[in-house]
Amino acid sequence: MQMTDDDPIKFRCQGVNVWYGDTHAIKDNDIDIHDKSVTAFIGPSGCGKSTFLRCLNRMNDTIDICRVTGTLLLDGDDIYSRDIDPVQLRARVGMVFQKPNPFPKSIYDNVAYGPRIHGLARNRADLDAIVEDSLGAAGLWDEVKDRLAAPGTGLSGGQQQRLCIARAIATKPEVLLMDEPCSALDPIATETVEELIEGLGRRYCVVIVTHSMQQANRISQRTAFFHLGNLVEYDTTDAIFSTPQDERTVGYVSGRFG
Repeated sequence: MQMTDDDPIKFRCQGVNVWYGDTHAIKDNDIDIHDKSVTAFIGPSGCGKSTFLRCLNRMNDTIDICRVTGTLLLDGDDIYSRDIDPVQLRARVGMVFQKPNPFPKSIYDNVAYGPRIHGLARNRADLDAIVEDSLGAAGLWDEVKDRLAAPGTGLSGGQQQRLCIARAIATKPEVLLMDEPCSALDPIATETVEELIEGLGRRYCVVIVTHSMQQANRISQRTAFFHLGNLVEYDTTDAIFSTPQDERTVGYVSGRFG
């Protein structure tokens, strides 16, 4: 995918800090995340990449001891403002988790759930169209169109993850957050989901946390390297993997630690 520094900025994050009680998990980080591209967060376990990701749709709000400070702007709007409804924010900023987590409902109802609660469909025909479009965008429609009433939990692991992606897409989000979406999948399912993420990056702002440097290199346009709660380096993916500027990044991408 072609990328330039002129790609519009979707998220502008400045001076972001996160505490879990007395533990300082994210330390005064700044990052601009661009629209219609894939940005990868990499770094060793416990470095803060998933914690930072969860700041972007206020999932950290669900943790009592968590406190977030700094400025996080989505299209210029402060997402931590009292005027922002976290439920509506999460419709704009969808999330896909590490382990596929379909609802204990039919395939159809998994995808229809979000549009129903957010009032995005005027009638059943609208809902049918959203379900078909979302499953199509997730590369799943042809595989499930004849069994939409079957339980989503009956699908294979890779299909379940694509169903969760379809569920996230169904609310017409602007941003898709993905927290290690392939780590529970086999290599064939991983390849399918990676191809899907590449395509989604042409339509959405996609941010993916991955433990796999190879995956980041394959599917992202920009990569951010986190270490001990610090955003050490952020650049084009090519630059991070070929000419990193910080010795900590050099050590991580060369496999000396991690």
